[in-house]
Amino acid sequence: MTEDFRALGIRLRNWGRWGADDERGTVNLITPDRLVAAAGLIRRGTVFGLGIPLDENGPQSGNGRINPVHLMAETGDEQLFPGGFRYADDYLFMPLQGSSQWDSLAHVYYDDQMYNGFSARDITVKGAAHCSIDKQANGIAGRGVLLDFPALKGVDWLTAGAVISPEDLDAACAAQNVTVGRGDILLFRTGWRRKFLHDGDAAAFMAGEPGLGQDCCEWLHEREVAAVGSDNWAIEVLPGEFPDAPLNVHMVLIRDMGMSLCEILDLEALAEDCRRDGVWDFFFAAPPLPVTRAVGSPVNPIAVK
Repeated sequence: MTEDFRALGIRLRNWGRWGADDERGTVNLITPDRLVAAAGLIRRGTVFGLGIPLDENGPQSGNGRINPVHLMAETGDEQLFPGGFRYADDYLFMPLQGSSQWDSLAHVYYDDQMYNGFSARDITVKGAAHCSIDKQANGIAGRGVLLDFPALKGVDWLTAGAVISPEDLDAACAAQNVTVGRGDILLFRTGWRRKFLHDGDAAAFMAGEPGLGQDCCEWLHEREVAAVGSDNWAIEVLPGEFPDAPLNVHMVLIRDMGMSLCEILDLEALAEDCRRDGVWDFFFAAPPLPVTRAVGSPVNPIAVK
């Protein structure tokens, strides 16, 4: 029987590991030497943008979040300036987690505590006093590793509810001849973005997804992974393994381990290139916006090979 998420969270908990005041969690595992080593993975100078477009065609179905709304404030029409000067200006209205995005360590909590024991009462209408996304804003960058599960399984995409197990993680590493270790940023492809681009069904995209099972938390902890990202919208499998504990993987990873999650990525072009050249690691950079007290942030991550 799979371990209760609370018991697992206690076993894997990183509270106090980087000090009683720490608000960055496992990103602390990206040490300067690891970052310098990651820079050495840039050999061709080829850049892959992993963020999805910020427009009305995203996967949000309006159930709590909407797709970005782009508004023009000025177009130059009716402007009168000396010398013929005119300008255009615009706005973007969106949930901070409505597109490719980071979850902060204040995004998920249970039993009235956030990561590192901070009180959930610190989250108010003014935002999160602790563990907000701006604590990560000096950058999340380092060695990225992509694991491609549709390629492993020989399918276009995994199905909703398909559980990725630790054995699957090991099998993908072996098939791709790549390792995942201390300070790495693990990206995994489920094909969920490809499915959305194929059928355009936002409701289906959000209704469920393939993703990590709870047993993967220990795998990530043992390898001291710094952060995790995927092309799905919640990292973990949905419907979840335990109906009485929805988003249990979120609770263990974010609240107990202090691991930031990067969601709704487009990994298609990167995966194709990795399959072609057989190189599955790269320099990865994904700084969130420094939104004070925010619990998430849009992001435009890049992988550079």
